[in-house]
Amino acid sequence: MTESTRAASSDEASGSPEHALPTVFDPAAVEAPVYARWIDRGYFEADDTSDKPPYCIVIPPPNVTGSLHLGHAFEHTLIDALVRRRRMQGYEALWMPGMDHAGIATQNVVERELAKEGVSRHDLGREAFVEKVWEWKEESGGKILGQMRRLGDGVAWSRERFTMDDGLSRAVQTIFKRLYDDELIYRAERIINWCVRCHTALSDIEVEHSEDEGELISIRYGDDVVVATTRAETMLGDTAVAVHPDDARYQHLIGTEVELPLTGRKIPVVADTHVDPEFGTGMVKVTPAHDPNDFEIGRRHDLPNLTIMDERGNITAPGPFEGLDRFEARPAIVAALREQGRIVAEKRPYLHAVGHCSRCGTVVEPRLSLQWWVRVEPLAKAAGDAVRDQRVTIHPKSMESRWFGWVDDMHDWCISRQLWWGHRIPVWYGPGGEVVCVGPDDEPPSGEGWVQDDDVLDTWFSSALWPFSTLGWPDETPALAKFYPNQVLVTGYDILFFWVARMMMFGLYANADKGPEQAVPFSEIALHGMVRDQNGKKMSKSFGNAVDPLDWMDAYGSDALRFTLARGANPGVDVPIGEDWVQASRNFCNKLWNATRFALMSGAKVGDLPPADELSVPDRWILSRLHATIAEVDAFYEDFQFAKACDSLFHFAWDEFCDWYVELAKTPLNEGGADAERTRLVLGHVLDTLLRLLHPVTPFVTEVLWTTLTGDESVVVASWPEADHGWADPQAEAGFAGLQRLVTEVRRFRSDQGLKPGQRVAARLSGLDGIAGYEAEIRSLTRLNVPAEEFTATASLTVSGVTVELDLSGAVDVEAERRRLGKDLAAERKALEQSVRKLDNEQFLAKAPDAEVEKVRARRVSAEAEIARLESQLARLDAR
Repeated sequence: MTESTRAASSDEASGSPEHALPTVFDPAAVEAPVYARWIDRGYFEADDTSDKPPYCIVIPPPNVTGSLHLGHAFEHTLIDALVRRRRMQGYEALWMPGMDHAGIATQNVVERELAKEGVSRHDLGREAFVEKVWEWKEESGGKILGQMRRLGDGVAWSRERFTMDDGLSRAVQTIFKRLYDDELIYRAERIINWCVRCHTALSDIEVEHSEDEGELISIRYGDDVVVATTRAETMLGDTAVAVHPDDARYQHLIGTEVELPLTGRKIPVVADTHVDPEFGTGMVKVTPAHDPNDFEIGRRHDLPNLTIMDERGNITAPGPFEGLDRFEARPAIVAALREQGRIVAEKRPYLHAVGHCSRCGTVVEPRLSLQWWVRVEPLAKAAGDAVRDQRVTIHPKSMESRWFGWVDDMHDWCISRQLWWGHRIPVWYGPGGEVVCVGPDDEPPSGEGWVQDDDVLDTWFSSALWPFSTLGWPDETPALAKFYPNQVLVTGYDILFFWVARMMMFGLYANADKGPEQAVPFSEIALHGMVRDQNGKKMSKSFGNAVDPLDWMDAYGSDALRFTLARGANPGVDVPIGEDWVQASRNFCNKLWNATRFALMSGAKVGDLPPADELSVPDRWILSRLHATIAEVDAFYEDFQFAKACDSLFHFAWDEFCDWYVELAKTPLNEGGADAERTRLVLGHVLDTLLRLLHPVTPFVTEVLWTTLTGDESVVVASWPEADHGWADPQAEAGFAGLQRLVTEVRRFRSDQGLKPGQRVAARLSGLDGIAGYEAEIRSLTRLNVPAEEFTATASLTVSGVTVELDLSGAVDVEAERRRLGKDLAAERKALEQSVRKLDNEQFLAKAPDAEVEKVRARRVSAEAEIARLESQLARLDAR
């Protein structure tokens, strides 16, 4: 900042050096007004026409039905930190906000609301129902947007988008038309995930798998033909039995026919390499219309597809089971087979993976259905090539193998959904069988008999356009020209396939005319893990360990939550979090607050530093460490190592600045004169720089402290610190390390001797040599008085050539200290016993989360060390 900027008037800054800070930091009193001021001043808006280098990240659009959870808070913290830092570095930084219309989730919410009034969507009709959804969206949707403000998200609110607003709808229709014309979209019967309650196809990410108890029934189809199934009802749709072509046991059966029980139909025995001869009997029933693997076998062998179940899960096959629900038909069919002596074996309970609709929990039914599909092969190849030739970089690199595993073996994508809420498929059917795909600028066909396709598009279809549709594509807008490609995508590794791969495919396809380098939707993909509880367990309401981040923000402030999340964010790795960690981060914010209050009360100022040769060793040491920390933090940010960046800042702020430099600064500040003035400048410079470094992760507390310290407008628009290696001072660091070792060892010695932390005793120091000029500071930090003439040493220690002799006579109540140490020793022995007992328990080792086992192991090690230390202290007392 320039001096003229620093002269901002008091009503333009949140504070100034002459105004003392409150005694304590109260986040609740600060956060809302600070955020409102940021928005009023337009700090988060971006200029499409500026000559600054662009830096754009789009928000992974939260569902319009959603509310802030820890996963959102985690991801938003990381994105906000990146954008805030780049803005401070002089980039034209844009964080694009918006929401996803979340087709099935939103439709379900509105249908439930209507059901309370005894009304169904069918009672209303399609048009009226969609109007109801829009009404709900305007009144109740977007709750999460207000919560994002609470977290401190620095998004450009004026550019907020919605996946069904007019501009994005135009983008969806445009790309559908282009893909259709290029024969990359087609309509065909394939196996899909079907929810019999929601009456729609589901994407794979909308299916949650769990280990459910079921049954495994082995059925004899013929003398030598036995198959096993967990879904006995599907046998009504069998059109073959398959064996492996190399299975010698069944060579004689290949090409023959067997009678399908209960139906009287003859079905062939076919040879297919998909069959695992080692599993079960080595024979599988083939139901092409109700199983994805069976469907592929059916295609290879030209088998008929018999659909024996309707969209509600009711049996449609003619016979005694017609009309039964699938779960009613299952036991009825097993009973009929048992009556015929066809049941060879039954295993109950039988644990197996079962898919459930993520929205309603209903067991998903694989079902042959006429749907719309994207032919992904050429699109997926382009997405793979973009990473292979390093136009796009994935962080961490270890995730590349997962990326290639998906894009190199991607199946065609089912994009149609049997819903009313969503982008309706822009295809019309004529009375003579005509099919017309309509673009956004085309008039749909009219006249008698013309109807539009009833289905809507998969939500992922529109969100796949997000990096460029939000910037105005397909029109050549200034925003698109400035901010596409985006620089970074930050998202969870769990949607690398479902969202990231599809954005890559559509981005490369839609922007191919820009050239290979400019077509990619983003140049870097930064993948993070999932937030888990402190024991490493998945957070879930059913587990009773889910946390509302707003509760923790209420208790400890948004900065504390953000710092905790960022400090746990290692690329691609899950993040455990517990409330005590958020509380510790609150303590860190308080530490910064108190250090700044001390600096302000001591007259700290931000200005030009004196030359290095005029500074003390502590001054030169802290400046050397400061600029080394800047370089470390920059390197970690560039590699998306948020945890390491936060750790580096935490240890510099707490361990080096607060615990050492601030304490040492008290001596020259109290003495006054030129040394005090230099200390005030160094104190102000370090604090100014540190607060700017911390701002991206802890924006609220740093805003208040920095503006109060500097009198400047806002740390949001302050410059990002740059490492100046001219301040690197190995000599000062080495000299200061000697002082630190001495103070640390004296403090440990005092503790071992039973002295209270604040208790002062007389001591004689000799051999200080290079740190002789800091005897006053050493005595202050170690609570050692200058000895009087009658001084008698009763204990001593030597550290790196420095001898410290202490007079402990009468300073310690030996009996009281012996009792205290004995009590502590008993507690540590009990902790060791409990740890050993747990670690010797095989059941604990097998069932406990890895993090919990490591915690117990660490407790055993610490208990052993404490026992040794306490026993040594007791021995010294006994020797007195």
